[in-house]
Amino acid sequence: MQYALLIYSEESSTDAERAGTLEEYAKLTGDLRSANKFLAGEELHPTGTATTVQVRNGDALVSDGPFAETKEALGGFYLIEADSLDEAIEWASRIPAAGSGTVEIRPVLHDPEHGG
Repeated sequence: MQYALLIYSEESSTDAERAGTLEEYAKLTGDLRSANKFLAGEELHPTGTATTVQVRNGDALVSDGPFAETKEALGGFYLIEADSLDEAIEWASRIPAAGSGTVEIRPVLHDPEHGG
């Protein structure tokens, strides 16, 4: 089964903290690849670069910034293959941001009728 590991953390970190964390992410990504569990993963630009779209009464309402103002923001994701939720939890617990933020695990819904 495929799982999305959605990584939420505070955006305010120093360059030194970020550099150390990037090494941890590189190791995790390498381990996922070695285990043939890695499908995709990316870091996202800060929420200040986000654009939000809502359609109301047929009109697109576009605004700058994230949908919600929160302390933790979606900063990236992994898409993995795991044999069980327990295995997905094991991988999620290795994500560096899990120590100070939150990792949300979501099973990917595959709909064969619509190409998924």
